[in-house]
Amino acid sequence: MGSTQLMWIIGAAVIVAVVVVALVVARNRRSAQLRQRFGPEYERTLRETGDVRRTDAALQARAARVERLHIRPLSPEDTQRFTDRWRVVQAQFVDDPKAAVTEADRLIGEVMHTRGYPVGEFEQRVEDISVDHPDVVMNYRAARAIAEAHARGQTTTEDLRQAMVHYRALYADLLGQEPVRPEPIPADRPAERTLAAGRGRR
Repeated sequence: MGSTQLMWIIGAAVIVAVVVVALVVARNRRSAQLRQRFGPEYERTLRETGDVRRTDAALQARAARVERLHIRPLSPEDTQRFTDRWRVVQAQFVDDPKAAVTEADRLIGEVMHTRGYPVGEFEQRVEDISVDHPDVVMNYRAARAIAEAHARGQTTTEDLRQAMVHYRALYADLLGQEPVRPEPIPADRPAERTLAAGRGRR
């Protein structure tokens, strides 16, 4: 093998190595950006997929889908209307916590619809919300799980109170109000932990 040919081989190998390193760096940077953007939702998705590449692809697809939805802020009139309705729901909790939780869940759906989110299948709704509201999406899952357990007659009043706190956090985020942080919900199996705590109080 001549020296010129050897130089070409070495040069090609160097170029390939540089490209590979650049791809790895770009992928790691993209993963870091997604981790920062989605927070606990990134870790939850990673546990489901078991693979960083699939996780990144899934979350990028979510972001692209939501971008196509053209989510819009609420008008001042809608903001005031929903604020007034939430006050009624919170007041209702004192006398009828079960009905209040049901109404809170319905009100969240109406706010989402008004802002442009599709409100069909719940898991798709959660994925859409996670793009712009990652800090409260875990609490939405927990609140819905409590609401569904309530429909089966499997909740305590304290469970329902916790659901209202979770709904309030998401509601404030959707309306762009000052954040209301609920009690922390672990990223792993949040709804199940909430309900297990409720069952333990019986």
